[in-house]
Amino acid sequence: MVVKHVIHSLGGRGGRRTVLVHGGAGNVAPERRPLHAAGCLRAAREGARVLSEGGSALDAVERAVRVLEDDPLFNAGTGACLNEEGHVELDASIMEGRGLRAGAVCALSEFAEPIAIARAALEDGRHVLYAAHGAARFARTKGFTPVGEAALITEAAREALAAAQQGIRATSWAGNTVGAVALDEGGLTAAATSTGGTVNKRVGRVGDSPLIGAGTYADDEAGAVSTTGHGEGMIRLAVAHSAVERMRAGIGAVDAASGIIAHLAERLDITGGVIALDRAGRFGLARSTATMSWAAVGDWGEESGV
Repeated sequence: MVVKHVIHSLGGRGGRRTVLVHGGAGNVAPERRPLHAAGCLRAAREGARVLSEGGSALDAVERAVRVLEDDPLFNAGTGACLNEEGHVELDASIMEGRGLRAGAVCALSEFAEPIAIARAALEDGRHVLYAAHGAARFARTKGFTPVGEAALITEAAREALAAAQQGIRATSWAGNTVGAVALDEGGLTAAATSTGGTVNKRVGRVGDSPLIGAGTYADDEAGAVSTTGHGEGMIRLAVAHSAVERMRAGIGAVDAASGIIAHLAERLDITGGVIALDRAGRFGLARSTATMSWAAVGDWGEESGV
């Protein structure tokens, strides 16, 4: 029997120089929700600052996601969740909508900045996706320094793994993923997504976050999307690309986001969340989970929530 999921969605004004971020779809405890909203707002403000100083949308989403990777509240970078053996395996991707350039890494250990390494892959241009030891080797060739796995693991991550292995659902962090989308004055769209994956995942499991079209997609002709939630479902329905295609067909960002999350629930009985930004800078977001922290900042002002 398919469970009927309640879809929560909203959108706001927009325009040139807009950054929208999410901190992961999940079920954060009520007393912790303001912390996650504040973390997202810090990240969105940093991305918006990059735009105000003349940086591109690509620069903005990379910076916003880096802020979230550095914040142990979120399941990305430092503080990311642990696999079944207690190790960190990080996934990230980034894409720009003009030339459709993209870069990604998956199953990466010992580096604190997977989104920056994904950006290096985009700029290098030879390959889109690097995995595991190959991703680590690529990072070293591009000047990134490993920090060691111990520096990435927090007590909250250990507690979450212990809870998962006992069949208890943790509510100590935001969810499965962080991400950002942006539009700059030149009309460039960009999207970025980063994650530690799912708590207690099998070694080597890779979700949607590093997969272009599943977790991340941007196209200046339509818009930009970052997803969060059950990665296997996002992969099977190519959710990020599907949401962008809805905007290409003239559907607004709010309806594109809520429509694809409803489709995910109806087709696969899977929950998740999406943030979307259309080519005019109007933003939309939707979730079928209890929470998804988010924030949006632009010349028009700022908004945030959970």
